Amino acid sequence: MKFWPLLLAYLTRRKTRTLLTVGSFAVSLFLFCLLATIRAGFQSGVQAAGADRLVVINKVSLIQPLPLAYRDRILKVPGIKEATYANWFGGVYQDERNFFAQFAIDHTTYRQMFPEFVVPDDQWKAFEADKQGAIAGESTAKRFGWKVGDRIPIKGAIFPGNWEFNLVGIYKGRRPNDDLTQFWFRWDHLIEKAPEWAKGFVGWYTVRVQPGADAVAVTKDIDSRFANSPWETRTQSEQAFMASFVEQMGNIGFLMTVIGSVVFFTLLLVAGNTMAMSVRERTGELAVLKTVGFTDLAVLALVLVEVILIALVGGAIGIGLAKLFTLRGDPTNGMFASFYLPPSAMAAGAALTLLVGLLAGLIPATTAMRLQVVQALRKL
Repeated sequence: MKFWPLLLAYLTRRKTRTLLTVGSFAVSLFLFCLLATIRAGFQSGVQAAGADRLVVINKVSLIQPLPLAYRDRILKVPGIKEATYANWFGGVYQDERNFFAQFAIDHTTYRQMFPEFVVPDDQWKAFEADKQGAIAGESTAKRFGWKVGDRIPIKGAIFPGNWEFNLVGIYKGRRPNDDLTQFWFRWDHLIEKAPEWAKGFVGWYTVRVQPGADAVAVTKDIDSRFANSPWETRTQSEQAFMASFVEQMGNIGFLMTVIGSVVFFTLLLVAGNTMAMSVRERTGELAVLKTVGFTDLAVLALVLVEVILIALVGGAIGIGLAKLFTLRGDPTNGMFASFYLPPSAMAAGAALTLLVGLLAGLIPATTAMRLQVVQALRKL
């Protein structure tokens, strides 16, 4: 702490340059955290997937249905604890740009299969009692200003017609990255109004594996039971199922890594050049410090601490601004299932900030440490 006045004098000597350097760190960390948030948004379904859940879809494609009769046969597979099913609806609310996932679900089994989605008991009972009832995720309800009791009109696309639902509940998530954008309504209501080709079919099944059961063996057993049938199945873990959607959009993780690397490399060059200029301007002052008794290591530490302070202040501002930005909600209006900056990303940003600060100040600090007093004073 006794060297703090000296550090403060160095930091305020060129206020504009110091502020610009702090701003460089702040902008870089804001971009890094924003990229991490986007990446987490794409992968939220993968990260939130249940470890004990499997998804059974048509072997040809997800858009091809499966018979409802498969449910009883799936439940007879050794190692299966429970099963539920759902259909993708794909309707339009007011405008085609108002996209959100709409599922027709089995109201008798769906809640037990997905306990991470929290629905008050009274709202779920209202859902069970009303065939036209619907439950929306908290994010979707906030997006459109819905409240319990509203009448929600949706124009069908896959299932033609004008559909109206009574919003009887709003669900929340137990975890920050749970998908709060979905809209559920009862499958029996869908089939009651659906075309003949849809009756007796579901979109996919979700099954829970019993504790201790071999999920791989269960997966093979399910698919083998429907092999060579008109509707063959493909069973995979829920995590793999969710990951397949992310893969369709390309290697998001690699893209984010490349962009982040470019941002930090540019920051390293900017910060390193700034500190090199600062040390060069203070050659005489550093020589005087050595003359009055400062050791080489003390001079090295002074320069390193200076750049680390700049990095940490700028990094903290950037991370703070990014966190505030994500707290406002998803700016893409439903493109991401969740828009959340994970603590791990903030910790990684802080660590990278410290690393860049050390690397940026290492060469200038080493130069200052090796400074020869006589030669430096001769240049004054």
